Amino acid sequence: MTLNIFFLRHGETLSSKIDSFCGTSDVELTTAGKIMAKDFAIAYKSLPWRAIFSSPMGRTIATAKPLCDLVAMEMQLRDGLKEIDFGKWEGKTPAEVDRQFHDDYLRWQSEPGWNAPTDGERAIDIARRSSEVIEEIEQIYRSGNVLIVSHKATIRIMLCSLLGIDVGRYRDRIDLPVAALSVVEFNEHGPLLKKLSDRSHLNH
Repeated sequence: MTLNIFFLRHGETLSSKIDSFCGTSDVELTTAGKIMAKDFAIAYKSLPWRAIFSSPMGRTIATAKPLCDLVAMEMQLRDGLKEIDFGKWEGKTPAEVDRQFHDDYLRWQSEPGWNAPTDGERAIDIARRSSEVIEEIEQIYRSGNVLIVSHKATIRIMLCSLLGIDVGRYRDRIDLPVAALSVVEFNEHGPLLKKLSDRSHLNH
């Protein structure tokens, strides 16, 4: 039996709805976002889960909780799964950032791997801290199904790292809507992408 890691982006928030930068801001799920979390839990409750990991942010905890409740499993929180720190861009729209931090914004757009949002984090920093969580999971759970509930940038960076894609291209190569699920199988040949940004579990 192989190890399968399920990467679930949290449900809708007001920030995701208006497309503002939201990393360290602890925003809540909208009513629609809470329904998305319940839809996922209902769709995947019968899968035999080994563990459920989550970013410690409110929106990810609220997304993971319905499944934890249904399968009676404790959530394991890891700081390495937090969203990118957008620094001074937090809460601002891309247009606002472009006006206020134009040069930094251009540098970040061209190469986010090595250029951070103003006073924020680089993609390589997220890749480093999130990879420690993946390594922990691989060491403890040699087989079975493990869920990670995290964020848009962080999941895309993790997927790029696992699939050998330059993490600096995470914004250009992988699309990840709210409540989207991606699955990676770990076998003798390494990580194999089995599912990308699937939302078929959503009923609304």
